[in-house]
Amino acid sequence: MPRPKHQPTTDAPLPLRLPPGISKADALYQVLVQLAGQIGAGGLIPSERVLAEHFGMARTTVRQSVQQLLTDGVLFRRHGHGTFVAAQRPGYIDMLTSFSRDMRARGLTPGARVLTAEVEPASRVVAARLQVAAGSPVLRLERLRTADGRPMALERITVPAERFPGIADLDWADRSFYEELERGWGVQVGGSDSQVAAVLPDPADAELLDIDPIQPCLLVDAIVHDTRGVVFEAGRAWYRGDQYEAVVRARRPAS
Repeated sequence: MPRPKHQPTTDAPLPLRLPPGISKADALYQVLVQLAGQIGAGGLIPSERVLAEHFGMARTTVRQSVQQLLTDGVLFRRHGHGTFVAAQRPGYIDMLTSFSRDMRARGLTPGARVLTAEVEPASRVVAARLQVAAGSPVLRLERLRTADGRPMALERITVPAERFPGIADLDWADRSFYEELERGWGVQVGGSDSQVAAVLPDPADAELLDIDPIQPCLLVDAIVHDTRGVVFEAGRAWYRGDQYEAVVRARRPAS
């Protein structure tokens, strides 16, 4: 007997209940990421109605999680046929999405090796970028970001320490920077001013990234501000050129 349309497959069944301790939308997001990894590219995802009935949750909450997966590129819709698992694609750089969330959306486990995490006086250059007074305390955070243990990017950022009391005391080896700022200080990313260039890494950086020094990286130099327009981060990140691609979206203003 054929499987009813949009019903879970028997080889990758849905769990009986959602993971506890987090919101239903985030829990369903995690479940669907795992399901996508199990059934693979082109696999059919259960419909919003099926998911809502299975987990006893509102359709609007289900739609929120599915929409986020569509935005993250984990799923795609085919009109009249349903929602499917998207094929794995090269990583793309999105300055408004945390690295951790991006990797989880791809079914990978994010990680970090902390190279430096210390408070120091802001130089004139750093102070100008962060729009604070020279000499103000800033957290200088350097991390090697990994996915399933594999080096993916090298981040070097500075943050005004006075705005985030206690930020230097956190262990950044297993934390998402943007998610932690939102959770601990209510700061949300509003936008960024970024410059992207293809560069050759320094030999030491190439060793950290586990690449040959002649392999180009995508260097992103960015200043990030919150939803009020206040700058809270300035820094640079080197992304492995064999794992990432730059995506540019342009829109012509309406006349």
